Amino acid sequence: MEETRPLKLYFIHFLAAGHMIPLCDIATLFASRRHHVTIITTPSNALTLRKSIPSHPFLHLHTVHFPSQEVGLPDGIENLSSVTDVDNLAKVFNATTMLQPPIQKFVEENPPDCIVADFLFPWVDDLANNLNIPRLAFNGFSLFTICAIHSSQPTSSLLSPTLPHPITLNASPPKELSEFLDKLLETELRSYGLIVNNFAELDGEEYIRYYEKTTGHKAWHLGPASLISRTPEEKAERGMKSVVSMQECVSWLDSKAENSVVYICFGSLCYFSDKQLYEIACGIEASGHGFIWVVPEKKGKEKERQEEKEKWMPEGFEERNAEKGMVIRGWAPQLLILNHRAVGAFVSHCGWNSSVEAVSGGVPMITWPVHGEQFYNEKLISEVRGIGVEVGAAEWTTIGLGERQMVVCRESIERGVRRIMDGGVEAEEVRRRAKEFGKKAREAVGEGGSSHKNLTALIHDLTRLRDAKLLPC
Repeated sequence: MEETRPLKLYFIHFLAAGHMIPLCDIATLFASRRHHVTIITTPSNALTLRKSIPSHPFLHLHTVHFPSQEVGLPDGIENLSSVTDVDNLAKVFNATTMLQPPIQKFVEENPPDCIVADFLFPWVDDLANNLNIPRLAFNGFSLFTICAIHSSQPTSSLLSPTLPHPITLNASPPKELSEFLDKLLETELRSYGLIVNNFAELDGEEYIRYYEKTTGHKAWHLGPASLISRTPEEKAERGMKSVVSMQECVSWLDSKAENSVVYICFGSLCYFSDKQLYEIACGIEASGHGFIWVVPEKKGKEKERQEEKEKWMPEGFEERNAEKGMVIRGWAPQLLILNHRAVGAFVSHCGWNSSVEAVSGGVPMITWPVHGEQFYNEKLISEVRGIGVEVGAAEWTTIGLGERQMVVCRESIERGVRRIMDGGVEAEEVRRRAKEFGKKAREAVGEGGSSHKNLTALIHDLTRLRDAKLLPC
């Protein structure tokens, strides 16, 4: 029997770590099935990807020029995760809109069998239609969250009663965010289907049915993509270069008891005020538990002020917690940390990458959403699946770099940590469910698992579409 000719697929990721990392992981899944995959990226992001995704003979990178000079950015700043102020954030975002001509030229001159593109590039819809090839959309959300967004009421925290679970958010979505997402999701629904970095068991059959019934759109759960096979070095440098060595981090964790360390990290696009950082420090110290705390590195004038004196840090904090805690300023090897036996809870902003990585590691979460879709993710974690507890955050900003008015107090932070780390009936039940979903995540991506089967079915569909075009009329 003649072997099926491999598919030719292009992946176009958005220039932010939370979008780039999972989509490029998913690209690797297709390459592992011996299909020809090209990731279209920019020079600086290509350097990051070469270090952090598994090398594969069927996976290639194609770079297009990033317009640094045109938008007034220093060379090498090509990702939203590389900036710490709103002005430069806007410049990077503006630069992404200028990538359409070179990407479009490359795709038109070398058409693939399918384009997989981030929904923040809605122009790919017209490009795929003009070339008469299928487009798969990716947005980096769970399917539960997409259903919740579709069910949101303007300026209301109450979601539609037609959802499988009655849900009230802890804050109302900003009007600008709702309008922005509604427009993008409308274009997304015109794609051939949606790729989801999650596994069917976590989103739940009820939300898969709800999505397909209410939208008429098809979704393929292919994740958790973070579980693809990697060397420890690739795990350590996944996304960005870590500021601490893999050996240093693992060695420190090896010295700690099982489930004794709280991991605290708010992703690559969230910067808290000095006052809020001070409250976190006080809250975690008062809890009495060991911790690894990732504090985003400050740059430019902010870094100069940081070097003068970190006003947010309580006097003697690091000295008192020299044995018990580790403060990491910058990017951390999160996959390695979350999969270490010593880590017993994760204080998280509920970004979907971080959430699904915690689930994959069987780690309970202490949820603290900040912006974007994170308040929706929180409800899947805390209420729907019961694998985390809420810290009580109720301020929903448009972007993580925006000014925040509300401070979550140290008492709430301490209470959230103790609910998981001090043991007791609630903690044991949350931990049991988290471990159970961790096992289901690993089974999903394994041979015969739900995500493994979905990838097979999707490849079959795309091959059928390609071959149908080659048949004589």
